[in-house]
Amino acid sequence: MAVQPRQASAVMLLRDSMQGMEVFMVRRVIQSDFMPDVYVFPGGSVSADDRAAEQAEGICRPVLVDSVADPEGRTALGNGTRAAAIRELFEEAGVLLAYRDGQILALTEQDLPQFEGYRGAFHQRTGSLVELARQEQLVLATDRLAYFAHWITPEGMPKRFDTHFFLTTAPAQQQAAHDRLETSEGLWVRPADALERSQGGEFPLVFATLHQLRELAIFGSVAEALDFAVTQHVEVRVPVLVQEDGKNRVHLPGKEDDGWDVPEQMTRM
Repeated sequence: MAVQPRQASAVMLLRDSMQGMEVFMVRRVIQSDFMPDVYVFPGGSVSADDRAAEQAEGICRPVLVDSVADPEGRTALGNGTRAAAIRELFEEAGVLLAYRDGQILALTEQDLPQFEGYRGAFHQRTGSLVELARQEQLVLATDRLAYFAHWITPEGMPKRFDTHFFLTTAPAQQQAAHDRLETSEGLWVRPADALERSQGGEFPLVFATLHQLRELAIFGSVAEALDFAVTQHVEVRVPVLVQEDGKNRVHLPGKEDDGWDVPEQMTRM
């Protein structure tokens, strides 16, 4: 019986630099039981707490309905999916997308210990987005997440996720940093540079991340990427898992020549 995919969210945190647009990525610890030792975008499963944030009054900024005829219904995703993206970004990158008094949250040196405490509570599974928002008088900036992609892990993998990917601009008054628990490294990198390093074997990626970076690499700025995201039609992508020459390999249907060899440890989890 096929493993049912779990709902998940991931965030591509973007910024402009002198070298071009960069995205923040983290490297999962080698001991991880899912995608160990690879570079990913901050993300994870949608939790009951995320759904509670969606239902609680005044916690999430409403997402405006746009005029694009999207067959997937981008606004039908719900703020629970977006709340999960915000929580995971905070846990894994230390960036909290939220408004205070109508302005995007800025964290001072005096704020950092308090918010690191909140971050630690989420790592220990004792944190609550609703409590955090009410305690700090915040509104989650769910409207700042631009829906970008939808991928489902292939059947045959021991863990499967139904993941929605979002783009967002890095807040100017916050610093991204990996958590040193689930991740061993965090860095800003141009998508093209990540792809080049991956080809050289020094920047391990999984199939979906590889494709996201290829798509991001065409944009010269954050504004270009966001403009595209709010007008595109997001289509679900479901790779297939096959065996070729005794190896597990995934590819998108109809694109067998553009596949990816699955590391053995990912099929034994």
